[in-house]
Amino acid sequence: MTRYLISKFFYMLLSLFILISATFFLMKAIPGNPFMSEKATSPEIQARLMEQYGLDKPVYVQYFKYLGDIASGDFGISMKKLNQSVTDIIGQTFTVSLKLGFVAIIVSIIVGILLGMLAALYHRRLIDNIAMILAIMGIAVPSFVLASLIQYYFAQNLGWFNVMGFDGPLDYVLPVAALSAQPIAFIARLTRSSMLEVLHADYIKTAKAKGLQPVVIMFKHVVRNAILPVVTYVGPMAANIITGSVVIERIFGIGGIGKVFVDSITTRDYTMIMGVTIFYGILLMVARFITDIAYGFIDPRIKLTGRKEG
Repeated sequence: MTRYLISKFFYMLLSLFILISATFFLMKAIPGNPFMSEKATSPEIQARLMEQYGLDKPVYVQYFKYLGDIASGDFGISMKKLNQSVTDIIGQTFTVSLKLGFVAIIVSIIVGILLGMLAALYHRRLIDNIAMILAIMGIAVPSFVLASLIQYYFAQNLGWFNVMGFDGPLDYVLPVAALSAQPIAFIARLTRSSMLEVLHADYIKTAKAKGLQPVVIMFKHVVRNAILPVVTYVGPMAANIITGSVVIERIFGIGGIGKVFVDSITTRDYTMIMGVTIFYGILLMVARFITDIAYGFIDPRIKLTGRKEG
């Protein structure tokens, strides 16, 4: 177990190094500089700004300095927001995105597993057909299209919810629905197919022959084994929901990290773009790491050491 954790942590650091390097050099490959769009800015002032942010130095010097800053947890100073560090901006705005993402994750897991279980238990019946039709629709319709549709119908036409804003509990409903629709569909399909396979396994037939109660069989044997593919998906799903809220936050006027990220791209705020990209990358890596650990605890048959069994 210890060897596995050390190995995973090493590969996480390696992946993070590659991400930081790729993000840095991609930013440097963009023609121009962040201050070219500033109105009525003389070349002298632009040169002074370049010097202030260290952009006048050779690229390799900027690169090693940036690596050192990242190692100390410093993402730098925003080039567009006066005297505000990228770390502080991320800390202030990520709270909003985390609240939205957390609710969407919980809704996705609960609704997706319940739909999948119902579809499996009522295989080839009306409930199964309805659940799978909903799942196909959830996968086929992009989240930003669904967000615009439900915003127009439920907020604009019916007036049940606010069109924009994130002030009360009801303001969670529409953005959470848009964010969780696709994960619900994937989880429902994974749960259904996995449960159908487990329900026809020999050890389930043996448990029934021993006279175990259906509830015991369902939750002790079927659900525990059928949930493994879902656990594998939940880690990346959680990160994707939080990072995928960029467009949803924009549509519903939610002032989270997604809005900051979009604004930083349009204003060419290099440090902000790199900081948020790296932050999102760390989230995805941590989520994947936790998923791998949870996978081994749920199914003790899985060996975390990575050694081949003879």
